Amino acid sequence: MFDLRPILLVVGILQTTLGCAMLLPAVLDLALNNDDWLVFTASAAFTLFVGISMSLVTWGRTTNLNVKQAFILTTVSWLALAAFAALPIALSEMDIAYTDAFFEAMSGLTTTGATAIPNLYEAPPGLLLWRGLLQWLGGIGIIVMAIAVLPMLQIGGMQLFRMESSDTSEKILPRATQIAGSITAIYVSLTAICAISYYVAGMRLFDAVVHSMTTIATGGFSNYDSSIKAFNNANVELIASAFMVLGSLPFVLYLQAVRGSPFVIARDSQVRFFLGLLIVLIVAAWVYQIQMTETDLLSAARLATFNVISIVTGTGYATTGYDTWGPFAIVFFFCIMFIGGCAGSTSCGIKIFRFQVVLEMVRVYLRRMLYPHGVFAPRYNGRPLADNVTAAVMSFLFLFFICFVAIALALNLMGLDNLTAMSASASAMANVGPGLGTEIGPEGNYAGLVAQAKWLLCFAMLLGRLEVFTVLVLFSPLFWRQ
Repeated sequence: MFDLRPILLVVGILQTTLGCAMLLPAVLDLALNNDDWLVFTASAAFTLFVGISMSLVTWGRTTNLNVKQAFILTTVSWLALAAFAALPIALSEMDIAYTDAFFEAMSGLTTTGATAIPNLYEAPPGLLLWRGLLQWLGGIGIIVMAIAVLPMLQIGGMQLFRMESSDTSEKILPRATQIAGSITAIYVSLTAICAISYYVAGMRLFDAVVHSMTTIATGGFSNYDSSIKAFNNANVELIASAFMVLGSLPFVLYLQAVRGSPFVIARDSQVRFFLGLLIVLIVAAWVYQIQMTETDLLSAARLATFNVISIVTGTGYATTGYDTWGPFAIVFFFCIMFIGGCAGSTSCGIKIFRFQVVLEMVRVYLRRMLYPHGVFAPRYNGRPLADNVTAAVMSFLFLFFICFVAIALALNLMGLDNLTAMSASASAMANVGPGLGTEIGPEGNYAGLVAQAKWLLCFAMLLGRLEVFTVLVLFSPLFWRQ
């Protein structure tokens, strides 16, 4: 008989954590005499009641999670957290429909950054803090999941990063829980440094805190409709660019670095590939601007650097309407939406290591064509690639793009134009945030979409964040017959 108790216990603990987090916006609104403190307090009380009840009922009566339970838990926990996180948004003084509230909560927890709330300047401070907190919690959540859960489930090649078989596990700390705790400390430290840097650069303290959470989480929620452009501050953009990159690197490598291996980050092939690719893309966008627009060299470099980093890392901040630069820019930014950062980071998208695996397979195939009698084995980071890893990567890429096309077609049938439908599907699947076009582009939002499109995009965000297979396997009859 299938045992739901381990799932309910973990979901209950997560719900309890979420309920406690709701008290922070409540305190802020109360201190600023905003009536929304009642909304956050009531939502926190209800969430805590449900979470604590589930935990108490199942506490001490559970066994270790098996693979089937882990699949269910991963999807159910994200859905449950989004459903409860949407409550204070829907009940706030801004009179937001629950569809929009759930869209905002799912976008926050998956660190997508797509917003369905227009006129953010009218939003109470508690709501703005809550949006930042959701992305911050989602960021650390995806790191822990990438370290502890996805490698066990062998999703999309993530078994490459199993702690039992790599240098990033027991050789650093003896237990996975200790690793997660240490990484959380690093995550908090980077967030604090980012907030201080923003404040020194000229942000208000509140803006610095909220933007530091959404920067290190590569989420992209801002307190302003015009995003980072609202500050018109080159130092702010430089700081954001640096911490977006830091958030896109493997956090386990940071742990190794602070525990006596300072050069481990520079030696990692995934990091080198990622940083090299960023430089190439930034130069391409910079050269295009110089040739096709009247932007001066320095301004073009500033715009190219910030916006390319923002889209590649899946953060989704914007300082300009880059989709107005011309046809090449539209195709360019559409393509780089899919890339993402490194595995084990807060970033999203396809992930750099999968591109490396594909390129290595192509390299080996070409060598076998040239030297039919030679023996060539694909390698990653100096280690041989197992057949199950390459098969998992190729299966992931195939299914990822099948889902992208299906969602884009469905959005098109709902009345969205071709560019909006395709970019919305890509942005949601890759957890980037802004799409392309006048409605959902870097200077727009998702508020005007029909409710059906928003729910479909919520599903796409979940698919992308949980690496596709984790969600779709639940729709397989074979999975439930086991």
